[in-house]
Amino acid sequence: MNRLFILFALCFFVTACNSVYVKPGTMETGSIVYAKSNGYSMKRSIKENLSNRGYDVRVGKLRKTYGDDTDKESLELPTNVKYVVRVTEREEIFMPWCIFNGFWWWNFNVSIADQKNGQEILSWRGRGCQNSSLRKLDDILDKLEGKE
Repeated sequence: MNRLFILFALCFFVTACNSVYVKPGTMETGSIVYAKSNGYSMKRSIKENLSNRGYDVRVGKLRKTYGDDTDKESLELPTNVKYVVRVTEREEIFMPWCIFNGFWWWNFNVSIADQKNGQEILSWRGRGCQNSSLRKLDDILDKLEGKE
């Protein structure tokens, strides 16, 4: 009985969990995409992947204003931004079961919104090994571009 429980618990904790909402065929390659600078691996990977697919990825221009007591920073976005990508993620963790699948365990939320009509075209809550998550990202972008 203990072995069966341990096997079940191991299978449960090793599996990647993803919840994805996609509006297929709603993303146009070549468009300008805004994504915040910095971040852990998922944020960097999304920006790199979109850039490799032909999107113009921008992080905005930093503007610094000086006030009476504090310095303030704001970002200036290009007026023709078509999509905004938001990623929240936890720090990646080394997991032994990811050793042949990219080493790192990711836990993240991704949202892509169309700035022209205000619709969210992707909502993705996921966690998994690095390479599996990147393959899933490619599949999702294919759907968004209408390639699938």
